[in-house]
Amino acid sequence: MKQIPKKPAVPRTAQETIRHAIIDLLHEQTFSAMEISAEVRIPERDVCDHLEHIRQTIHVSGAVLQVTPAECRKCGFVFTKRDRLSSPSKCPVCRNEAILEPLFKIRQMSHC
Repeated sequence: MKQIPKKPAVPRTAQETIRHAIIDLLHEQTFSAMEISAEVRIPERDVCDHLEHIRQTIHVSGAVLQVTPAECRKCGFVFTKRDRLSSPSKCPVCRNEAILEPLFKIRQMSHC
């Protein structure tokens, strides 16, 4: 009988490695997308895609992605109803573009 050669082990993709690094960071402390970008060395525009995927998958381990909403520096408007993880471009109240970025942290849910 002819033996079929085994397929070589497939290494983890770079995407998984980046997401694991982001998860490890966010378990330790709170970061903005720009800070995550600098720590993990990926473009800032890619961070939100990774965070969206992380938000959907970490609930399996009993964790949740805690988001501190963006805030206008001029009038203090807080973007509490915003579902997107990216930073808004301008304030809907005063139209100012100076916006404090949203902050992210992973928090374990308590099982009571």
